[in-house]
Amino acid sequence: MTCGFSDFDFLIGQWRVHHRQLSTRMAHCQRWQEFTGRSEARKILGGFGIIDESIFFEPHGTYRSMSLRTFDTETNVWSIWWYDGRLPARLLPPVSGKFQDSIGVFLGERVIEGAPVCVRYVWTRHDDAPRCEQAFSANHGETWETTWVMEFRRAS
Repeated sequence: MTCGFSDFDFLIGQWRVHHRQLSTRMAHCQRWQEFTGRSEARKILGGFGIIDESIFFEPHGTYRSMSLRTFDTETNVWSIWWYDGRLPARLLPPVSGKFQDSIGVFLGERVIEGAPVCVRYVWTRHDDAPRCEQAFSANHGETWETTWVMEFRRAS
């Protein structure tokens, strides 16, 4: 297991992103929409944080978002906050977790369509092609529905 603020160093830089997202979450939907985007990540606070800004070219419109990742040196845990440009007055609650080898698992809670759900991000660390999957669980993590897959490629 790695432990340190360098866990997300693979994400630093500019990226082209392929997104695959469920059309409807938490509704047993099998329809996916695919779209592209761009992202740029950089370190802040001497490496104890990482901020990235993304732009999404969805079929129904373009929007921006920002992620903030912070590292707790006492627990060796990363927290990830999501800020969506479509909801500029709301910062979503964080997911928190660690990397083991090249896989990082981050868990949190959200409210989707008025119901509490568990949320999970799974990051696969790779210098030139990282991947992130978002999943939701309505039964406290017994089963998960993958709702969003992001595949990153270095921008040239």
